[in-house]
Amino acid sequence: MNRHTTPLLLAGALLLGSTAAQAALPDEATLYKNPQCGCCDGYARHLEEMGVSVTIVDDVEVGDIKLQAGLPYGLGACHTTLMGGYAIEGHVPLAAIEKLFDERPAIGGIGLAGMPIGTPGMPGPKQGDWDIYQFTDQEPSPFMTL
Repeated sequence: MNRHTTPLLLAGALLLGSTAAQAALPDEATLYKNPQCGCCDGYARHLEEMGVSVTIVDDVEVGDIKLQAGLPYGLGACHTTLMGGYAIEGHVPLAAIEKLFDERPAIGGIGLAGMPIGTPGMPGPKQGDWDIYQFTDQEPSPFMTL
């Protein structure tokens, strides 16, 4: 094998691996938010940077969307995203979304309560752990901690 073949093979394998990791994410998402919330737009841009086409809907009662999605009471955030058959509540980091779509558990969705600093769409450095929960029919349980 000549000296140029090994680096080319390695580069090809890395490129294939990175493509495979992104392939698990759905192509489209719908993000429901209040019209005044700018951090929600930042979260939509984050998803778009990951290759997801995001439709923003800001002319519906967001509480109704949360109720229909089965979100647990008291664990809401400023926006709800419907994506690939799941509800994603709030500023959930990409690592949790990738885990969701890699594993595809039989749940209603995942969420991160509130608006933690340092999450996608929220400026500032990360402060503490982020406890992402999973839920079905308004019943939460732990999903992962980042």
